[in-house]
Amino acid sequence: MVHQTTFTLSAYRRGFHIITAEVERHIPKLPETGLLHLFIKHTSAGLTLNEDADPTVLMDFESFFNDLAPENQPFVRHTLEGPDDMPAHIKSTLAGSSVTIPITNGRLNLGTWQGIYLCEFRNHARARTFVATVYS
Repeated sequence: MVHQTTFTLSAYRRGFHIITAEVERHIPKLPETGLLHLFIKHTSAGLTLNEDADPTVLMDFESFFNDLAPENQPFVRHTLEGPDDMPAHIKSTLAGSSVTIPITNGRLNLGTWQGIYLCEFRNHARARTFVATVYS
């Protein structure tokens, strides 16, 4: 059986944000076993799974991604929406646009220190829309 829902989260500031609890509030009751596939419908933000216990990890992710794809590079042509526009697209490609998480005993089967990250790469972010598909 497959169940799919679309939901929108309010805008987050630029950076990495743990959204596991918010995602869980927006998805239906989970089956005993299955998979959750979570997809973000944007090209300037991403999703990933990583450390959810130490907030310095979130700050370090932001620093590394900014180093990998800095703003105001003289060779960048796609700047229609500002100097963060193209770097945001590059960063979203690096982070990815979806995660798949096993469901066990009716719960997301994340590792002890894992959480779902919204990777917001825009300086002036807006609400973000997600598609959650639960396979049982």
